[in-house]
Amino acid sequence: MFGRRGNDDGGRIVPELRQPSPQQRPAETVTLDRPAAPVPPPAAPAQVRRAVEAPPLAAEQRRPQRERNENYYNTKSQVFSALIDTIDLSQLAKLDSESAREEIRDIVNDIIAIKNFAMSIAEQEDLLEDICNDVLGYGPLEPLLARDDIADIMVNGSHNVYIEVNGKVEQTGIRFRDNQQLLNICQRIVSQVGRRVDESSPICDARLPDGSRVNVIAPPLAIDGTALTIRKFKKDKLTLDQLVRFGAISSEGADVLKIIGRVRCNIVISGGTGSGKTTLLNCLTNYIDREERIITCEDSAELQLQQPHVVRLETRPPNLEGEGEVTMRDLVKNCLRMRPERIIVGEVRGPEVFDLLQAMNTGHDGSMGTIHSNSPRECLNRMESMIAMGGYSLPQKTVREIIVGSVDVIIQAARLRDGSRRITHITEVVGMEGDVIITQDLVLYHMKGEDANGRIIGQHVSTGIGRPHFWERARYFGEEQRLANALEAMEKRAD
Repeated sequence: MFGRRGNDDGGRIVPELRQPSPQQRPAETVTLDRPAAPVPPPAAPAQVRRAVEAPPLAAEQRRPQRERNENYYNTKSQVFSALIDTIDLSQLAKLDSESAREEIRDIVNDIIAIKNFAMSIAEQEDLLEDICNDVLGYGPLEPLLARDDIADIMVNGSHNVYIEVNGKVEQTGIRFRDNQQLLNICQRIVSQVGRRVDESSPICDARLPDGSRVNVIAPPLAIDGTALTIRKFKKDKLTLDQLVRFGAISSEGADVLKIIGRVRCNIVISGGTGSGKTTLLNCLTNYIDREERIITCEDSAELQLQQPHVVRLETRPPNLEGEGEVTMRDLVKNCLRMRPERIIVGEVRGPEVFDLLQAMNTGHDGSMGTIHSNSPRECLNRMESMIAMGGYSLPQKTVREIIVGSVDVIIQAARLRDGSRRITHITEVVGMEGDVIITQDLVLYHMKGEDANGRIIGQHVSTGIGRPHFWERARYFGEEQRLANALEAMEKRAD
């Protein structure tokens, strides 16, 4: 079946998509000149068989990648070249993923035996898995994608790969064969969502099939080689109760957040990169009534809403001729024509903030969005700046009146120096005095020090506001007593 390639083969593998499993991430190979094949539904027995028969990959989930020397990579390069010369890619494309993987393993074993490479059993298993991942999957990234304890994967060129585990960044021993292999894997990822990355379009946002967010910036903008960043999504979606167990918020503070989401307050989640804004937004959407029609707008779709009536929209970059771009602002404007009950914007970073504010104060109560800023006050200032970026020549007081009339609550998330993530402020936007926006904090996080392991110790406390500004809204939804109990319990705990 597999003979030496002729001169008329395409040199490409037709996409073979497969569903992710606990042991293996999706292993699709997508070319830029051919569309991806539809995802075939996997058979249950195959998944069970893979779970039993793939101990090398399971071991990778439990331990970091083994350090490998130059000799290993030289051997791998020779075996890979011999494999490409030997295998008939057009025949391989006709096989399902499992069969293709088995055929590749058999041929690689034959090549190792013929060339008489001196390798231990463990090294040979690693080599087999690496080459299968290179041909069918995401290459050296596969073992990292299979680990649930990794939050971020950061690739700085072909020889430097970093990961974030438990809030701390550490370097791995993983590397790519060269910069071209890294760029090929990036192209494989972004082409799945109809995007491209090359010299003419060196910046790209995309996502993996499991929803993990991907950013690629390639040369000539990235001087030292392609930079790839993957923000991984956990298989199990977090809830506010889980955030309480992690210490991100107190149980009483979580009750306040549940009420805020339930009573249709307009919410802006503020925070820095990696502070947990999207996670918190996902948690708050759990308390939206299942009967409501929700429309989400994102640059790369990553929100994971549980409600049945959800319409997901995603921006589109321009094509090679520079045409066909659909911006976030276009999506937010179009939302208003789709009879939404709530509009959720994944991240506000430009003039679309004005359209979101307009939606919030024109009958779409309970809308939400996230924004990059370091404090609730700075969040308000950034909104003013982004409205000015849109070219609106409105008086400053008018802009602030629009903000006050639109935003009810700002929730500030922060990543502390020990790597932990905390909700540090729950702040109401109350109104205006003169030209100044007035806010009041409901819940604050007070740091008290560090324990013996360097972990920050702190406490969420109520500021003593007996009746928040949205008290009447809570009464309308029958939540005023629950809100009063949560604030009172938090105040007593602080005492």
